[in-house]
Amino acid sequence: MSLSYFFDILGPMLEGMRMTLLLFALAIVTSIPLGFAFTFMARSRVKPVAWFANAYIYVMRGTPLLLQMLFICFGLPVIPGIGEYLVMDRFAAACLAFTLNYAAYFAEIFRGGLLAIDKGQYEAAKVLGLNRWQTTSRIILPQMVRIALPAVSNESITLVKDTALLYAVAVPELLHFAQTAVNRDFTIMPFVLAGIIYLLLTLVLTLLFKALERKFKFE
Repeated sequence: MSLSYFFDILGPMLEGMRMTLLLFALAIVTSIPLGFAFTFMARSRVKPVAWFANAYIYVMRGTPLLLQMLFICFGLPVIPGIGEYLVMDRFAAACLAFTLNYAAYFAEIFRGGLLAIDKGQYEAAKVLGLNRWQTTSRIILPQMVRIALPAVSNESITLVKDTALLYAVAVPELLHFAQTAVNRDFTIMPFVLAGIIYLLLTLVLTLLFKALERKFKFE
């Protein structure tokens, strides 16, 4: 692969990487708070709320992300009566699918973090006179975040790789430009370059989460 060819394909692939990073950022920013919400909804004492949250988590974790994305993008618009109001841009549909899907996974991760906290922590907070909100915000959540951080890191890295599913709904992301170059030039080098870019992205994420883990470990 000549240097000139490298730069010829690098430009479009970096443009595709911009779309990849945009989807990743939007999905992380929206799915983590939503995951928190579903964690506490699933633990609610109001039975219908808990049932709804648990059913949601089961469905979203039990069906493929690609199916959910295709359903939102192509299935919702054909629902009789209301389909015309559910048409959305393909990138927006993909963002919604990623948010809903990953919120379910983050909800389970946070639930695991809560279950790992000794029940004595709650009893000690009660003895100290802390109310439920103070106990949750000052004692439980910091410990839950520290416990859940490695799993959140792993799920975030998976999210970076899953952004390649945008290819299925014809959104021009990194893999789209790599496939275009391969079909045009009959060489596998664009796939190699795409793999290197994905590895660099996941390396940055890994280093970031390692730094966060060290920070929470010593606080």
